[in-house]
Amino acid sequence: MPPRSLTLCRLPLPALGLPCYCSPPRPRIPLAARRARAVAARASSSSSSSPDSSFGSRMEDSIKKTLADNPVVIYSKSWCSYSMEVKALFKRIGVQPHVIELDHLGAQGPQLQKVLERLTGQSTVPNVFIGGKHIGGCTDTVKLYRKGELVTMLSEQDINVNNS
Repeated sequence: MPPRSLTLCRLPLPALGLPCYCSPPRPRIPLAARRARAVAARASSSSSSSPDSSFGSRMEDSIKKTLADNPVVIYSKSWCSYSMEVKALFKRIGVQPHVIELDHLGAQGPQLQKVLERLTGQSTVPNVFIGGKHIGGCTDTVKLYRKGELVTMLSEQDINVNNS
């Protein structure tokens, strides 16, 4: 009998037909809930003053400066297909975002990704910002584009868009 916390499934090997004990999939947390969790984490961590939090706050300041200096920012990984899709979308509509490839930053890349997770509640890339506002990842960005809201957000930043 499998443990109660695990789900019984079948391997895709019909010849074997062996049971497989897999963890159930983690429920997807809505973006609004992730953001609320990130805000709560920021509020509780702002009172600590360890050297690590000082380093994290310097990285946080660096992120905030990058967002203030650039109307469209994408935190990405060069090998990530979702990051490639978002970068291609912006290229297709004629927008040149400021792209930060986390995998090209050495040891600082994973640290920066942790700070981004604390700020946004999103642990994955791409992490897209327009006008300093976090809009989400690939799925969120493509949804906004399909609804016409991405073009509106870009226009509010005085960014010309090719509607192709």
